[in-house]
Amino acid sequence: MLLLITVRLASAQIQNAGIDEAVLELSVITGWKPLKKVQHDTMDRTALKRYLEEKVQEEIKPEEIRAEEIALKKLGFVPQDFDLSRTMIDLLTEQAAAFYDYKKKKLFLLDGGDPAAQSMVVFHELAHALADQRFDLNKFIRKGKSDDSSLARMAVMEGQATWLMMESTSRKAGQSLKDLPPAILDMANRNGDAASQYPVLAAAPLYIRASLLFPYAEGLRFNHMVVQKEGQAGFARVFREPPVSSQQIMHPDAYFANTRPIDVALPKLPDERGWRMVTSGTLGEFDHAILLEQYGLKDQARAIASHWRGSSAAVIENKRDKRPVLLYASEWETAEDARKMFEAYRGILKGKWKSMTVVTDTPTSLTGSGDDGDFRVSLTGTRVSSIEGLPPTPVAAVN
Repeated sequence: MLLLITVRLASAQIQNAGIDEAVLELSVITGWKPLKKVQHDTMDRTALKRYLEEKVQEEIKPEEIRAEEIALKKLGFVPQDFDLSRTMIDLLTEQAAAFYDYKKKKLFLLDGGDPAAQSMVVFHELAHALADQRFDLNKFIRKGKSDDSSLARMAVMEGQATWLMMESTSRKAGQSLKDLPPAILDMANRNGDAASQYPVLAAAPLYIRASLLFPYAEGLRFNHMVVQKEGQAGFARVFREPPVSSQQIMHPDAYFANTRPIDVALPKLPDERGWRMVTSGTLGEFDHAILLEQYGLKDQARAIASHWRGSSAAVIENKRDKRPVLLYASEWETAEDARKMFEAYRGILKGKWKSMTVVTDTPTSLTGSGDDGDFRVSLTGTRVSSIEGLPPTPVAAVN
């Protein structure tokens, strides 16, 4: 689901002429001629909430929501009482001022708000519409092979639309964003502070807030670098050759160098019989940076996470008692980078649990028990791995 972080919009002020004029301006900036007129409609906030609830029911299976929620809780990104589906709907209802429906191929504008802000918001959404006519954004976002690569594709879409919106404003002042890099950084920082304007977003866990803001702030920087390097051709390149990881978004040089994540095998359970896969994916550089920041390493989080080379994570479930177990493994540039992550992982475990008992603590191994069962964390060369939530080890009876 998309969160549209933007100012509110007075849709009654939008006229076909204004939309056509904005599409023409977008065509000049991007070099993309519109292939058809953009259809649009209006709705109020009550209708929006009903629309979002229906969307969730139509497109996301209950077991998929459950799996995602379990994974977020096991990783420590959200508290145990967190309701993912309800929170996302509330966030979108609170935030959205306008949105483009990729399936219906239609722009929806919300009633009420500040008429003075309408042109910027509509311009952002029309950028999606114009890109959709050439690259089918519904298929584009679904082709992400993991949560991390999907986040990168979202940053392409939202970052480019934000860049084009800002470029339109700059051109009206006789300037261009290509000549104003400080304006890009300033806008990105303002997006980062957007949570304070919205109560639901402000109350959301750090990971949820950061995930929703990332495509706009980091995507803006990424698209700016592509446009500066490749000019108008860069608008199409990011769709034809999309970034494959959040790392490529955060470090555009990695995108240009085609630095790709490596595959990392998950740790094995002592006995793999009787378990089923709930969900699996990749924790990217972005995920690691937020996890480290959330559990006490804010000043070091980005520095440590920048040496990420690849990772895997999965939640499996015992078929009999439904016990969920987290499997995690990550690969780092050097053994020293891996050691830093291994040491940091201690703090992550301690922070996400109410109680933690350590049984074994060596430079390469950490075992014990936490709120949801036994854990085993290990460091092997450049790899950090963990199994969390195992059934408690039986204590031998003393005669």
